[in-house]
Amino acid sequence: MQLFIVYPSPIINQIPFTMSLTLRTTLGCTEAVIDDDGGLKCFYQVADILSLDLSVKFTSKEDDFDAIDWEFIFHGHALTLHYSIYTGVSVFPSRTRDAMKKDNRAVVELASVLEKKLVDFDRNRKTA
Repeated sequence: MQLFIVYPSPIINQIPFTMSLTLRTTLGCTEAVIDDDGGLKCFYQVADILSLDLSVKFTSKEDDFDAIDWEFIFHGHALTLHYSIYTGVSVFPSRTRDAMKKDNRAVVELASVLEKKLVDFDRNRKTA
């Protein structure tokens, strides 16, 4: 499923900035793909939003040479911020296949918040 959010452009006659949010279930749970081409910069930008704007504390950090998994609690749900050089940046329930429906809904809720914050950040960066 792919959702598109269109934000009005602050500059007249300019195409509005859009960002797509992809939800996939290949892990056996809902995974919100923040950026399928995202690099480390995107991963750390999302981590900063989580910790600074949403007051999330990371409970576990696992860094490998080609992937990073940082676990955290969001509204009582154990989620993972994931980075892979192959699949980009995403968020999913830490229990993947054993995730409950409410954990999957928390992923969708968090992803929409992150998407808005990333769009606002990008828009402010381009207008400054």
